[in-house]
Amino acid sequence: MSLITALTWALPHRLLSSIARSAAYSENPWLKQTLIDTAIRRFNVDLAEAAEPDPTAYPTFNAFFTRALKPGARVPDPDPRAILMPADGHISQLGAIGEDGRIFQAKGHGFTAAELLGDTEAARVFAGGSFATVYLSPRDYHRVHMPWTGVLRETVHVPGRLFSVGTAAVRSVPRLFARNERLVCHFDTDFGPMASVMVGALLVSGVETVWSGVEIPEYGDDITRKDWRGKGIVLERFAEMARFNYGSTVIVLLPPGVADLAPGLAAESPVKLGQALAHLRR
Repeated sequence: MSLITALTWALPHRLLSSIARSAAYSENPWLKQTLIDTAIRRFNVDLAEAAEPDPTAYPTFNAFFTRALKPGARVPDPDPRAILMPADGHISQLGAIGEDGRIFQAKGHGFTAAELLGDTEAARVFAGGSFATVYLSPRDYHRVHMPWTGVLRETVHVPGRLFSVGTAAVRSVPRLFARNERLVCHFDTDFGPMASVMVGALLVSGVETVWSGVEIPEYGDDITRKDWRGKGIVLERFAEMARFNYGSTVIVLLPPGVADLAPGLAAESPVKLGQALAHLRR
């Protein structure tokens, strides 16, 4: 276990994230530009694809971090059967969900779909299905898009810790993605249920959705469910769904028997929004 990962067991996660959030939303010219310039330099951020390529034009660090891309910078896979990659980043893990709901995290570590979703019943439909865990590093585009057209059924805010979701932490923190605070988004699609889970991380001070705005924070201690059935919230394949403030992870769950994961994808594979994540069997 790395020293930084070891320290995060004792760090006051929510306090640090609250401080980071205040800094990220600050309009102080010196502070916001210092943060932006530091991020560009440290993480080798390429603004060539950004809708606003001028790093001084962003009013806050958060505006820079959640920046939009130029039209056409990402396009969906042309195969109409392709379920799309939800974000830029790297594959952390992907594969089959066990019949017992087990999801692989890293060697020696895993968690169950029930733990991830905060709901045993909702997890049953994904047993024997497939999953993909996509890590968004601080240099990546931080908006998450729809893998497939879906009707929003329910969101579940599951409170928790805010461990780093970097490679070192994933390898050493048991059940990491089922420990961290997260927003579970359940969709109904023409192939059945689909879940996209926005997992928070250390210094990630917010998750925003296109239908409801800021979802995390406010930090809480109880699971919060929002029923969106009958509200007519339909998000098309490739449409923006949500965004992170700072680097984090999105996990997509698919039910059994509907799709095969795209060949060539493996742990640590670099991925781009819109490429094929899986292909429908029908």
